[in-house]
Amino acid sequence: MSRKLKEKIGFGSLAVCTFLAIIPVLLIIAYLIYVGGPAITWEFITQPPHGFLKEGGIFPAIIGTLGLTTGTIIVALPLGIGTAIYLVEYSKQNFFTTLIRIAIINLAGVPSVVYGLFGLGLFVLMLNFGRSLVAGALTLGFLTLPVIISAAEEALIAVPDDYRNASLALGATHWQTISRIVLPTAMPSILTGAILGIGRAAGETAPIMFTCAAIYIPSLPNSIFDQVMALPYHLYAVATQVPNVPESKAFGAAIVLIAIVCGLNLIAIIIRTKMRLKNTR
Repeated sequence: MSRKLKEKIGFGSLAVCTFLAIIPVLLIIAYLIYVGGPAITWEFITQPPHGFLKEGGIFPAIIGTLGLTTGTIIVALPLGIGTAIYLVEYSKQNFFTTLIRIAIINLAGVPSVVYGLFGLGLFVLMLNFGRSLVAGALTLGFLTLPVIISAAEEALIAVPDDYRNASLALGATHWQTISRIVLPTAMPSILTGAILGIGRAAGETAPIMFTCAAIYIPSLPNSIFDQVMALPYHLYAVATQVPNVPESKAFGAAIVLIAIVCGLNLIAIIIRTKMRLKNTR
């Protein structure tokens, strides 16, 4: 068998694997649109629910989801990047840092329901935040933290040492080198990890079920210490807890949730692309 034929077989196999991986996603999206598409109206998106979720829209759930996602970004992104900078740029490679890295890897695999119980015990009960937006955002922030730390650490390690040495040789301090050279270079890859973590957090149900989400609150929250509706928990409620809800409303809410996650990812991708173009100039 010639080398070119082997190469064509290899590329063909990869193309088939890619196609097989994409098919389930396309089928899910197509089914959601087929069933839930008729429910997507301006009133459905902009009106609060009434009739205990059987009528009206999902506007409070949309606002609650956006609030939780924004809170997650505020909590997880600075902490995650700061931890990665410490591990890569400042800490010595010893037993303590190895233990930290093992703990981060293990935390990334902890089931989300465990994070929900953690948030319930720490933020809701011990710190007396109650079931609130801030408790949910903090819980989701800690859930997302291991993914962002791992991605940021790998991105910082990938920056060539020549960049650091050249900056230090020109008289820059260690922090100036990190903040002006290393971090901007690594930021596009860091945002890739952040996209994955935030996308996961936006669709989680168990953590917010314990810490902040309510089945039915037709009004918007007045402060970060109020309970909120959220699309993942709303989907769970209309699918399992509330009888006689039109099927199209549940699938319509799922479409909106997917659209929000895709929109957040798109914003992050645009920012990442602009940073890469800026770094290549």
